[in-house]
Amino acid sequence: MADEIYRDIVAFITVARARSFTRAAAELGVSQSALSHTIRNLEERLGLRLLIRTTRSVSPTEAGERLLERVSPRFATIADELASLRELGSKIAGSVRITASDFAFNTFIWPRLSDALLKYPEVKLEVVNDPALTDIVAERFDAGVRPGDRIGKNMASVPISPDLQTVIVASPSYLQDRVIPQTPDDLAIHACINTRFSLKEGINAWELKRGDVALQCRVDGPLIFNSVYAAMDAALAGYGLAYVPEILARPWLESGRLQKVLQDWCPMQQGYHIFYSSEQQLLPALALIIDTLRYDPQE
Repeated sequence: MADEIYRDIVAFITVARARSFTRAAAELGVSQSALSHTIRNLEERLGLRLLIRTTRSVSPTEAGERLLERVSPRFATIADELASLRELGSKIAGSVRITASDFAFNTFIWPRLSDALLKYPEVKLEVVNDPALTDIVAERFDAGVRPGDRIGKNMASVPISPDLQTVIVASPSYLQDRVIPQTPDDLAIHACINTRFSLKEGINAWELKRGDVALQCRVDGPLIFNSVYAAMDAALAGYGLAYVPEILARPWLESGRLQKVLQDWCPMQQGYHIFYSSEQQLLPALALIIDTLRYDPQE
């Protein structure tokens, strides 16, 4: 019923403005007889005469003028909104909210987006730096960035980094008067700098592997952070051993300010992915960001 009323009022507005069934029928792409039948049905439904028809012209009655004046602007507003929505589906514009850890943002996201977004000033990006496993649907994020093995079900994902080598590092000053760890058991006698990415989660285990032996090591120490940057800074300051991505520690390893230990026990970890609900429509602004961040192994 609502669809019929909408259609009939659009037909009336078209005739009233054109002051001609012939011109209105051509504009609407219907026959004159079908259009006349539509107007009669509307008048019968309202119990009012809306148009005065003569052999030469068509003009609205007082009721028709009132309907035209009051309803026509509202229909124009609806048409403008529908056009705006259609534009939203094709124009690269709008707001995108992403959650990502500070490490992923600084290493893989911003270096690629910083230049790309300058070309699209109508894209508004909000990034929340949070390493926790956020429910992006419940928290109204458009996408999240996490390691590939930490992405939940019903999510589509695209890799944005290669797999990452992990390392256990410490400063030379910390290691100077201590026994260098040779096996994971040796970590028990060392100060280890822990990370916990959410209060709802436990302290992160150090994932170690050599050959077929894989371990989830729970280590102890005086410091716990929710950022690998803070853990690395503490290691640089001589507080103990830190378990971090090698790419993060690389400048300090090359300069000699950090040293690796248990290198043969440090595995590769799955790289980062940008993920989003597989049920959501991928609007152009988000699609642009995903394509910009997409990792190409050939590059």
